[in-house]
Amino acid sequence: MASSNPVLHRLQQLRPEGAKAFAVLVDPDETPVADAPKLGERARRQGADLMLVGGSLVLGDALDAVVRGLRAGADGLPIVLFPGSARQISPEADAILLLSLISGRNPELLIGQHVQAAMELDRSGLEILPTGYMLIDGGAPTTVSYISNTQPIPRDKPGIAAATALAGEQLGLRLGYLDAGSGARHAIPPSLIRSVRKRTAQPLIVGGGIREPEQASAAAQAGADVVVVGNALESDPGRMRALADAVHQVGPSAAQASPAAAQQGNGGTDAARPDLQPR
Repeated sequence: MASSNPVLHRLQQLRPEGAKAFAVLVDPDETPVADAPKLGERARRQGADLMLVGGSLVLGDALDAVVRGLRAGADGLPIVLFPGSARQISPEADAILLLSLISGRNPELLIGQHVQAAMELDRSGLEILPTGYMLIDGGAPTTVSYISNTQPIPRDKPGIAAATALAGEQLGLRLGYLDAGSGARHAIPPSLIRSVRKRTAQPLIVGGGIREPEQASAAAQAGADVVVVGNALESDPGRMRALADAVHQVGPSAAQASPAAAQQGNGGTDAARPDLQPR
């Protein structure tokens, strides 16, 4: 029987299977509609497991068209919205990260935008993925921190990050997302990722400031289930294969599993590219 939440189900299976996933983040404002099918095909051929679409400040009106184009080329890769506001909803996608900015204290991004989007989301048919979104200091002001009017968690405070992530999980959020933001100078420290991983059982997404395969591998080894890269691919699309391979080559014994994950068991499989296509 097919799962009613296929994307969430597959993300939840990553750690028990000893697998890691690589995600490509696409900014619809920076992606010409005519180029979207080629980008989707490139992502599929070069090792992406899913595509995130969105950004902190999406000014154009091409979101639906970009998603359709990506889908035409991606041939089954899940396309998941990564919205910066209630305006960034497209029924053309498979799912949406319903982000609650739990690292900040801005009520608009904790519940206000969600109320505005609730009825449209209910009609959209999208799979909704409630996500605890946490900004981590990446060494430079970022668009998301400016737009959200919130301060990121200091990169040298892993305890605060772990407690925040755990609180989000206790509130019922199904995913965790640690983000240094677009334009970050530094990737999130592995020690901070490891601290969050040890305290939580939910699938963990990590992105921002990742430009080199070594950084992608370090994030996966520290406990990220999904590693996200965006800006680095805009300037160097040929880097995608190396980044994807670095994530997929992290074996099941390398990541620091949480006690809750250990109770679920580990399939002992190799670190091959996971199948995240909705069933």
